[in-house]
Amino acid sequence: MIDFSMPAELAAERDRVRQFVIDKIVPFERDPRLTAHGPTDELRQELVELARAEKLLTVQAPESLGGRGLSHIEQAVIYEAAGWSTLGPIAMNCAAPDEGNMFLLSKVANPEQVERHLAPMVAGQHRSVFAMTEPDGAGSDPAQLATTATFDGENFTVNGRKWLITGANGAKTWIIMARLAENPHLPAGPTLFLTDGDQPGIVIERTMNTMDRNYVAGHGVVRFDNLTLPQSALLGDAGQALRYAQLRLAPARLTHCMRWLGAAERAQSIAVAHARTRTAFGKPIGEHEGVSFMLADNEIALHQCRLTIWHACWLMDQGEKARHESSIAKSYVSEELFKVADRCVQVLGGIGISDETVVEMIFRDIRAFRLYDGPTEVHKYAIGRKVLRG
Repeated sequence: MIDFSMPAELAAERDRVRQFVIDKIVPFERDPRLTAHGPTDELRQELVELARAEKLLTVQAPESLGGRGLSHIEQAVIYEAAGWSTLGPIAMNCAAPDEGNMFLLSKVANPEQVERHLAPMVAGQHRSVFAMTEPDGAGSDPAQLATTATFDGENFTVNGRKWLITGANGAKTWIIMARLAENPHLPAGPTLFLTDGDQPGIVIERTMNTMDRNYVAGHGVVRFDNLTLPQSALLGDAGQALRYAQLRLAPARLTHCMRWLGAAERAQSIAVAHARTRTAFGKPIGEHEGVSFMLADNEIALHQCRLTIWHACWLMDQGEKARHESSIAKSYVSEELFKVADRCVQVLGGIGISDETVVEMIFRDIRAFRLYDGPTEVHKYAIGRKVLRG
């Protein structure tokens, strides 16, 4: 049976989240603490406390950790509502990279790691990073991983360089991917490590200047300089990092789609309001075909993106990995929502490239969505290979 109805309780919570974002979070979009490198930790903490007061903090977390254990479909509905402001997911503690890291830790971390790292993240006390991407190749192709780890039977020693590490400045929990060298104690190969961010040997070289500013503390360049970690820092099994990365990335692709769908809806609402009131050549510009067709194309894209997301989420809720479908969703939704934002800028005309509205910020921020968690071309490559295999 195919059923597109939404439970009344879920619809009511969606509306509550959207109103919370409009009333309490949107006013912070002009806050000077929303810097060129994203929100500061001070701003993040203030937003988190607003969500906590409304019992909207980390609702996606397992019930055992104080969350609601939302299904993927429920996340899609709630995250879309939160995404009305790019600060909404930050307030509700369901923004990247923390949301994906919490999901991974809930699946892989041992009880001691859950208590030390995951529980404070769920409580909104800690931020985290996922340090995988490297300047010389590892990113979309993690097989090029150059950061190394050695193990002497007691401690690991990690050396290497990473960049585009979101939220590196101030993050208290670090998940690090490194290639474990051959040793007589543990399996070799790409391995994940979990550690505190204030360890000697973690050197944050600089924060990169990027066109987006929706992630706390921006994106850092990081060096691991003889970072020494105990065996207890091992996350999961040695040599299994690529498998764990896929465990994290498939749902994380979809949660990006959910949040940006909400932001694109916001841009569309602003463009529609402008098209109703701005006049040219004797009538509102929305009555001119050139503008009305752009708004129509946006409405079609938003609807199709939502259905694509929901289908992949439904498959995951049935217990399927849905890697193929999540790749379809990531590549399609990222491209279509960027077009939506671009058309909104066009409808707004001159003010579309100014900060008179948040559309220009959404446009800049959403551009990066076509790249992270797998560029469109990488996903299409994977989709194409599956198609050819039949």
